[in-house]
Amino acid sequence: MTAYVTLIFTIVILLFTVTHSSTVGVQYVSGLLQIQDRERASSSVQISAARAVLDRFIPSHSSSFDFQIITKEHCGGVSCFMISNLPTSHLPGAPEIRISGVTGVELLTGLHWYLKNLCGAHISWDKTGGSQLSSVPKAGSLPRMKDDGLLIQRPVPWNYYQNAVTSSYTFAWWDWQRWEKEIDWMALHGINMPLAFTGQEAIWQKVFEKFNISNSELGDFFGGPAFLAWSRMANLHGWGGPLPQSWLDQQLAMQKKILARMYELGMTPVLPAFSGNVPAALKNVYPSAKITRLGNWFTVDSNPKWCCTYLLDATDPLFIEIGKAFISQQIKEYGRSSHIYNCDTFDENTPPTDDPEYISSLAAAIFKGMQSGDDDAVWLMQGWLFAYDPYWRPPQMQALLDAVPIGKMIVLDLFAEVTPIWTTSDQFYGVPYIWCMLHNFAGNVEMYGVLDSVGSGPVEARISNNSTMVGVGMSMEGIEQNPIVYDLMSEMAFQRTKIDVKDKNRDVIVAFPDVDPSFLSSRKTSGTRYLRSINPLSKRFSLKDENEDFDKPHLWYSTSEVIRALELFIDGGNELSGSNTYRYDVVDLTRQALAKFANDLFLDIIEAYDSHDADGVAYLSKKFLDLVDDMDALLACHEGFLLGPWLESSKQLAINEEQKKQYEWNARTQITMWFDNTEEEASLLRDYGNKYWSGLLRDYYGPRAAIYFKYLIQSFEKGESFDLKGWRREWIKLTNNWQNARDIYPVKSEGDALVTSRWLFEKYLRGSGIDDH
Repeated sequence: MTAYVTLIFTIVILLFTVTHSSTVGVQYVSGLLQIQDRERASSSVQISAARAVLDRFIPSHSSSFDFQIITKEHCGGVSCFMISNLPTSHLPGAPEIRISGVTGVELLTGLHWYLKNLCGAHISWDKTGGSQLSSVPKAGSLPRMKDDGLLIQRPVPWNYYQNAVTSSYTFAWWDWQRWEKEIDWMALHGINMPLAFTGQEAIWQKVFEKFNISNSELGDFFGGPAFLAWSRMANLHGWGGPLPQSWLDQQLAMQKKILARMYELGMTPVLPAFSGNVPAALKNVYPSAKITRLGNWFTVDSNPKWCCTYLLDATDPLFIEIGKAFISQQIKEYGRSSHIYNCDTFDENTPPTDDPEYISSLAAAIFKGMQSGDDDAVWLMQGWLFAYDPYWRPPQMQALLDAVPIGKMIVLDLFAEVTPIWTTSDQFYGVPYIWCMLHNFAGNVEMYGVLDSVGSGPVEARISNNSTMVGVGMSMEGIEQNPIVYDLMSEMAFQRTKIDVKDKNRDVIVAFPDVDPSFLSSRKTSGTRYLRSINPLSKRFSLKDENEDFDKPHLWYSTSEVIRALELFIDGGNELSGSNTYRYDVVDLTRQALAKFANDLFLDIIEAYDSHDADGVAYLSKKFLDLVDDMDALLACHEGFLLGPWLESSKQLAINEEQKKQYEWNARTQITMWFDNTEEEASLLRDYGNKYWSGLLRDYYGPRAAIYFKYLIQSFEKGESFDLKGWRREWIKLTNNWQNARDIYPVKSEGDALVTSRWLFEKYLRGSGIDDH
């Protein structure tokens, strides 16, 4: 290290060490952090991996930056990145900026910080407009850092990423090219603790073989490719399957690539652990084992073909055997681990008794299963169950958390931006936790985000008395939406002070009410329209409130203000329409305004029906359906809103025609209606994974709405009440037919986003008089 750089390090350490204050939780996990530091890839490997990201990301500047791995001692005892000028930058082709960091992730986070703050660049997913790098000065003319440079520390060691279901809602059909881009994105955004769940079914196949379970007996155990998240969580089995051997082999090979890249960058990927979910055949092999059948999880008629999975009791000796075998097989297959394992035995699986001693024995056995396969194992658990399941009262919660040695469990405060658990549980009763932003459900497309909570919540948690917080995280169910929310949340991994920034989508178009219109009419109260009455922040994760027949649309903000913002945004389009990011935003903002307009329009239809105005129903219904078609044309203008890529990517992983058909059915079903249904009873999971995608509106959401409107008009013509059964039979049939269809949808955008947005604004929104009540 040169004397020049040493001087810079000395200065910045003196300036910033005084600001560093570790939480109690960080002290508890210090042993694990030391192990991970020792086992991390070499400096040369991490620098090489970081330079490869730089080359992929902005190859024109590959020689402009010098990367250097440093120790935590240079950062005041924590992870950090430093940015400084290089004295030789005046020489042609010489590096201009040095970025130093504890791992490859910190190097790339420092690169991102520099490009964003000094060059005006923006980094985003391709679907949300991609990265904006045109503002970066050419190589040789990069902006200089002020004074002696910059040091930014991590206030807490970990930046967590993903939800247990993101693997299905977003990652289901990814190839290596897409995975590589995502890992690059993670590193540039400071993420160092991602879940790594891909390919685990192939591991389970090898593990269960040791317990005399054949491959054919696993056929109805694994879910289909788009439903693996829920078969892993013991919510269902067999649905969408069976998994071909080619899928198992492909995904295992993919996982090895994913893990290798994550380790090269200095990340600490989280592997799965055994939760007790077992195939039915295990009962025959081990008849004396404590295996119980779980209850119904959202099936229509409790069909055992899909429903009611089997759970091995954690207190049974076989549990530890299988748990050890699973961990050991992963380490054998992958060559190493980061010693952190995710297990959510109790997520939507309530224990049979509320006896704290029983709960404690279960938790201790689950951890023993992990530890028997890895002496340094740490249990990572989603804390969602503490928020939504009333079973988990303080005695039961504390019994679970106290059963594992301190520092050997980390809890994800999964929905902390809305329902933080750390505040009501005395810092999870002293157990280390990660403050997470959940934000998105099922990959739904909706413009929203609780930015004030995101900008302040992690800081408040970290500086609270006796804080056990050890990280921040993003636990969304689906990605590639609302990029500003994820930009802010990723910055919170390095923020010491609050940032002052002044749930599921149930719009009518994509989540059409499956109810008699009289139900909607009866819910209008004192001038406040029922469909607008919900407070989205009070909404539970459940599919709907227990006493409601359907989930209601909601408003996150003033619709009139959104329309005014859209007008201004369109006015600036002549100068900005060349930007892919602008085109994404103008489509998204127009979509958002029109979606709320559609909610109002639907209420007008119901009011006309309630007033026995047949002509009004006919006129307004046509207007609604025209709007759906127009929105489909709008969405077609940007590749971030197309159905085609989702379907085509599913088929690209198939090796024969039969697999193509199976995978496409999986893809179509997940975004429309799953689980099972009868001719007259729709799945309880209908529209949970709804999407504003071109093709889906035109060929599914629009025709479904048309069926409803047809039955409204028929009730006038026949002088009868609304034929609810007839409506259900017809729209359920439409759904099942669409799921089995094989139509090809575009994978490239078509149409001019600005022209289309301007046209639709004039057609529907100017002078629309939409209110916000």
